[in-house]
Amino acid sequence: MNHHDFANMSEEERHKTLLEMSDEDIDYSDIPELDEEFFKNAKKVEHKLRPEIDSIAIRSDILEWFRTHAREKRYEDLINDVLESYIYSQKK
Repeated sequence: MNHHDFANMSEEERHKTLLEMSDEDIDYSDIPELDEEFFKNAKKVEHKLRPEIDSIAIRSDILEWFRTHAREKRYEDLINDVLESYIYSQKK
């Protein structure tokens, strides 16, 4: 698949294609390999929106649903994504 084909796909099609792609199909030729020199100069950057730690009461059935449905990420991240989507939809 060339770059042009991928660029013309919908977001859903791109996501599906990427999930189905094997590691061997990924073209890394234009990405330099990271060597020891890179890591000697690398610095950790904190995300400006790092999570605030707080305790909230979530019903056990809801928490269990998120735990069983989180596949590619931690269930806490899935909960944050859902809450963020809700906030975004309320701003429209």
